[in-house]
This record gives sequence, C-alpha cells and structure tokens, in this order.
Amino acid sequence: MVKLNRRMRRAGAEIAFADGGGDGPVVVFTHGAGMDHSMFDAQVEVLAASGYRVITWDLRGHGESVSGEGVRFVGVDAVEDMAALMAECGVGRAVLVGHSLGGNIGQAFVRAHGERVAGLVVLDSAWNAGPLTWGERVALRVAAPSLAVVPGRVLPGVMARASAVTPDAIARAEAVFARMPKRVFLDVWRATVSFVEPEPGYRCPVPLALLRGARDRTGNIATAMPRWARAEGVAEQVIPGAGHIVTWDAPEETSRVLLRTLAHWDLAC
Repeated sequence: MVKLNRRMRRAGAEIAFADGGGDGPVVVFTHGAGMDHSMFDAQVEVLAASGYRVITWDLRGHGESVSGEGVRFVGVDAVEDMAALMAECGVGRAVLVGHSLGGNIGQAFVRAHGERVAGLVVLDSAWNAGPLTWGERVALRVAAPSLAVVPGRVLPGVMARASAVTPDAIARAEAVFARMPKRVFLDVWRATVSFVEPEPGYRCPVPLALLRGARDRTGNIATAMPRWARAEGVAEQVIPGAGHIVTWDAPEETSRVLLRTLAHWDLAC
C-alpha cells in the first residue's frame, strides 16, 4: 500500500500525498468520491516499476487529507488543490489519471490549466461537457436527495454494492466509504454533479483515453462514455467483468490498459 508521507497546507485543508520521484514522465492519480488513494495501489506499483514518476494523493476531506472545521467540499477547490500539488512537487506537466470524481476534476483541470496536462485518462466518470437527455437531467437533480434519505449506517454498504462487483472489491469499498461521515459524502456528491455542465462542440485539447468497467451502472456512464468516445474520435476501453471501481474489480487488466495507453503517447516533450 502506498504511504502518503508528505503534507501540503491549503486554505481550509491539509493535503496528504506521495511523490515517487524519478526522471520519468509524471502521472498524477486522483481517486473518486468517498474513496482514497489506495484504489490505485496496483496501478501505482506497475507504473513506478515501468519508470514513471507517480504522484498520488487524497482529496481534501478524504482518507488522510483533512478539511478545516466547517469547510465544505467544493469542486473548484479540488481543482486548485491539484494545481498546488503539482507546483509543490515541481511538476510542469503531467498525465492525469482520474476515477469517477477524479475524472471530473481532471476534465475541469484541463479546461483551467491545459498547458500543464500531457494527457488525460478518465476511468468510469461522467462526461463534464457532454449533452444530457431529459431523463439524465432529472437523475442528476434527484441523486443527492435520494442518497440523503439512506440511513448513514447502511449508506457505505449501499454505495459499495453499487460500485463494485467482486466480493473483495465490495468489502474494500465499504470499509473506505464507512470512514466518511454522511454529511461530508453528500457534499462531495453534490460537488461531483456540479462538474457536469453540457457544452456542445467542446473537445478535449490533450490526448484522451476513456476506460470503464463493463458492468458499471453508475449514473449514465455506461451510455455517455461511448458517446464521448465517438465525439472525441478515441477508442473506449471496456474492462470485462468489472464494475464502477474498475481498479479493484480488475486491477491487472486495468494496469495493462493504462500502460498500453501511456506507451502510445509522446510524453517526452
């Protein structure tokens, strides 16, 4: 398991992170809502062994990172935390790998700081700029209120079973989700939804890779990601037998796809 051995102070938060160092291309991993950096342990190990400089972190209010008393999770803060993290590590450009909320943050970071992004890998995440059907708009509006009525003691299990399909991944996800108070999770969920702002015609200006579990039924990911891939002219990578938390349901295959993707990109410049 990756140890987050460094800390960075931010307004209203303290961010825990790890920088593997080295001279290879830089890859920054950002986890999903309610999760933490451990969801990428297998991929971090494989990439580091392949010569990449890997940076991993916990979003504010997640895992080992803390938020100040009364400070609520806001999406724009997470984007700027990532910018500060790269600056703290002395990194000019990096490949961003983001899962779910981490993928939404990565997309927003490209919009705000595109010159600092060498490539974007999105795992099981909504398409920030993609068009929405009427039904998808309604689903977005009712998502947080629906979760709010779920008792806090059962919410981690509900989320784990909705996010993973293998018994080990479900157990690990439930344990991680259980560490976050319900009120904080609802704030994080609202922030995730806030990133979805349709903008017809927008295309990602950096190399893009899209990956999802074949059994992901979270939100509209299973239907929107194929549309996104067609719009961007990229091949969607679908991992058989995996759900939303593809890195735990199918760690080896996810790592292989990630390595193959990075090998095809020119990351020397």
